[in-house]
Amino acid sequence: MKSHIVLNEYPLESKLQRLVVIVGPTAVGKTALSINLARHFQTEIISADSRQIFRELTIGTAKPSEAELALVKHHFINSHSILQEYDAARFGHEALTTIHNLFAHYNVVVMCGGSGLYVKAVCEGFDTIPEIAGEIRDELVASYEKHGISWLQDKMKELDPELLLSIDQQNPQRLMRALEVRIGTGSSIASFRKKERINHPFTIVKVGLDVDRDLLYHRIDERMDEMIAGGLFEEAEALHPYRNHNALQTVGYQEIFDFMEGKYDRQEAIRLLKRNSRRYAKRQLTWFKRDETIRWFKPDQLAEIVAYINLA
Repeated sequence: MKSHIVLNEYPLESKLQRLVVIVGPTAVGKTALSINLARHFQTEIISADSRQIFRELTIGTAKPSEAELALVKHHFINSHSILQEYDAARFGHEALTTIHNLFAHYNVVVMCGGSGLYVKAVCEGFDTIPEIAGEIRDELVASYEKHGISWLQDKMKELDPELLLSIDQQNPQRLMRALEVRIGTGSSIASFRKKERINHPFTIVKVGLDVDRDLLYHRIDERMDEMIAGGLFEEAEALHPYRNHNALQTVGYQEIFDFMEGKYDRQEAIRLLKRNSRRYAKRQLTWFKRDETIRWFKPDQLAEIVAYINLA
């Protein structure tokens, strides 16, 4: 499937139509705000979350509740299986198709998510990455299985140190993907992200949510306690046979998999779940704060955000 976006596939729209993009760290309140905005503008929501898209992952991805999903129609939640290969470029193509279809009925569409690459794929686009020889991936997998994630991290420091600073360094699948592209093409995977932004036929309005760091970390810890009480360990246990799938190389599952395999006790697993979630939130903020087109608000500033959207 082609992963690049061909704009002439879509009808011309109006710059008066707005794609409202809600971004920010985990647990900051993006879901509640996006639902309130969608209800205010009487529209639908595109989820730009690289894990909520998978139907098998529920508790650990903090999906909107059934009640929340019933309030507003959401796209790209529970739409794919962890058994399918999926990446940001494919999401960008599929999400833009859905967005253009929605603009046939609405003047405003809301996109909400904390996955920076998924947001970037929609707003800026991805060029097609050439096919990489399978032998390269096989050698990387073998090295990872023999030497562990530290070998992948060291290899990235050697071959693509700049990219290493901006990706999840604890995600072996992400590291192996970056390495195979670097080795197979001689270029960083970052070089395949479009240098020139797509000239969309609609206006993009980016809204970032942030709160005091201590409050954010308290929310993260509190939500993790709620997830655990809601069955996170049991969900992870059922998913353990699929632990090597890319969809599960994420905070919220890997820590429990390691606990299940005897690497540490339950108390340590919970400590790591909270710590790694806080670290993930910090990486999200670092990513989004680099984007000067984002206007930042507190999650409870609904009136101010609506006013900003209307004036954009």
